[in-house]
Amino acid sequence: MSEFEPLNIAHYQQPTTPLSDGAAPYMDWIEVRRLVTDKTYQREISRAGSINVERIAEYFEWAKFSPVIVAPVEGGMFSIIDGQHRAKAEALAAINGNITRVSAQVVYYARLTGRDPEAEEMARVLSAAEVTVCRGAKTLRTMKRGETNAVGAISKLLNKFGLETVISALQCITQTGSGNPGFLRAMIMEPLCVVLHRNPKWRDSGERLLREMDSFDFIEAWDAAVKERQTVPSVTTQMLIADAVTAHLTTAMSKKNAA
Repeated sequence: MSEFEPLNIAHYQQPTTPLSDGAAPYMDWIEVRRLVTDKTYQREISRAGSINVERIAEYFEWAKFSPVIVAPVEGGMFSIIDGQHRAKAEALAAINGNITRVSAQVVYYARLTGRDPEAEEMARVLSAAEVTVCRGAKTLRTMKRGETNAVGAISKLLNKFGLETVISALQCITQTGSGNPGFLRAMIMEPLCVVLHRNPKWRDSGERLLREMDSFDFIEAWDAAVKERQTVPSVTTQMLIADAVTAHLTTAMSKKNAA
């Protein structure tokens, strides 16, 4: 059962400047024919956008939207000044995520545009690790440093391991060697998270961790894991990658300490 608490404003000071807050806003129903957009900053709706508008109308729910903010203009019309893109983004994430099968990248960018808190947190994590989510489909061979399609996998890793572990794991890929393009994939990121989560001293060693991982060959480790996986069915590729990373860091970190 929910517990409600009154809003306490006793500790706030009263304003010292004269009150001048402009015209009071109000909520009202406005016919669509009276709504206009300012072309100096509003873009034309594309064909794909038109399809989404139809889907919004078909599957509309108030829980996914908030009122659009408008301002009166000439001729008894109202110009949309805020809320249009937010409403479209929320609808795209809700409708395409649940009705039409689309990529996790599209849903991520839609939620980010709609200022979804989880998407914004994800964006901060990706920025810290210099990772970019591809907007379109890209093969592993064509990816550049820091690019990934695996936004869904990263989201699951965040929920499982937390910010510090995921950021460090991603940095081990993007900020070592040549940036290891194409290796920001679930089967590499997850074992890295497992190893660093089990060894917080490694995870929290910052630049030292990256220096030692700089000599870790992801291509060699991947090829070896895939080959061994074919002959030993009881293990997974992720387990073998985790073992390779653990062995590498155990040796590297001990040598550093000895020095």
